[in-house]
Amino acid sequence: MKRQIYQNLVNWSGKKEAKPLLLLGARQVGKTYIIDKFIHENFENCVSVNLFERRDIVELYESNLNAEEKYRALKVLVNTDLEQENTILFIDEIQESESLIADLKFFCEKHSTMRIICAGSLLGVKLKRSHFSFPVGKVEIFTLYPMNFMEFLWAFHEERLIEEIKISFYNNTELVGPLHQKALDYYRLYLITGGMPESVKNMVAINKDVIKYDVNILKNIIDSYFKDMDKYVLSNAEALKIERLYRSIPSQLANESNKFQFSKIISGAKSRDYLSSLDWLIASNMVTISSLVSTPEIPLKGYVKDDTFKLFLNDVGIMNSLLETKVSDILTDNLSLYKGVITENFVAEELQSMNYSLYYWQSSATAEIDFVIDTQDGVIPLEVKSGNHVQSKSLNVYMEKYHPKYGVRISTRNFGYDKEKHIKSIPLYAVFCLNYIK
Repeated sequence: MKRQIYQNLVNWSGKKEAKPLLLLGARQVGKTYIIDKFIHENFENCVSVNLFERRDIVELYESNLNAEEKYRALKVLVNTDLEQENTILFIDEIQESESLIADLKFFCEKHSTMRIICAGSLLGVKLKRSHFSFPVGKVEIFTLYPMNFMEFLWAFHEERLIEEIKISFYNNTELVGPLHQKALDYYRLYLITGGMPESVKNMVAINKDVIKYDVNILKNIIDSYFKDMDKYVLSNAEALKIERLYRSIPSQLANESNKFQFSKIISGAKSRDYLSSLDWLIASNMVTISSLVSTPEIPLKGYVKDDTFKLFLNDVGIMNSLLETKVSDILTDNLSLYKGVITENFVAEELQSMNYSLYYWQSSATAEIDFVIDTQDGVIPLEVKSGNHVQSKSLNVYMEKYHPKYGVRISTRNFGYDKEKHIKSIPLYAVFCLNYIK
């Protein structure tokens, strides 16, 4: 499947002296697939090793040999001159060898013409929790997220629809009625599948016949997530805390307090008991954090209130699977309170895939802006609505108080622009267009 990160990989490989590359991302987001596709389409000689299977390489890097001796032995084990032209080494599950990760600095400094790309399950957690010397500044790091909505449309070969959406976004003109409805239908399909490639692939294979959609795909991914929670933890007790925190996120997003509360995980829970669990989930890329800012000014990070935040799941399909939402209820918008929760998680997922850091704003009274983003047009407020009812009290309060260049209202309504209030309306299916105002 076509992924936006592919061009980043091509750009990296085209550098005269490219640093070793680490590709981070949660399980099942397609890391191995996109790397395999990239290396076989761009290199004549591809050496792929999986450290779960190649214990000989793990043992080599646990030995007392120096870095150069290990490198020479590595070339023998893979039977390849790793510095010859059009050659790349792909190491999967690299988290199995801390010494090999540390030696990426050696590859960068002493063998800079070599191309090496690495990935692994829970690699982000391993990097954060290990005590070895990480090669800071000597590696390049990319993160792969679940497929965003534009990639979802690519999977159905809807490139023409994407272009029409972009034109309406740029010109603030309504998308032709049938096209608007078609895009909304795809949006609701995406809420069912989410962006996990296997889930999307299944919807493509059944030609959007939702009755045939295999709901067990996402359930199995969730089960694998829970099994992962037993890895790289300090104890079984911590694994249980991680799972409890993770399971609480959908209901936490429905809190009237509009913030994550540790006390809602389990009766009597304290933040100090769950901070390491929170760090684990963030490092795993299974969740993302949106921080409250006291003042929506640049730099947004400088105005963060550290003790007030929201947590979102990395994939809206996984959220619906956790909630056991029926496919028919998604298609008919019969979601009650959780319609807004699911919609907000979708927008958070889209923004993260564009590498926006997530922030939100609240007034001292009752106004709240779901997201504020730092763009070339300044700090822009985003108000998210799950349907056609777009009363914008909070957005109006924000606009009067801070006078941004414009505000953005995201809903199921068509494109438009209120010249008097400076509010740009975009449909939920067009959130990916915000990437073009960065």
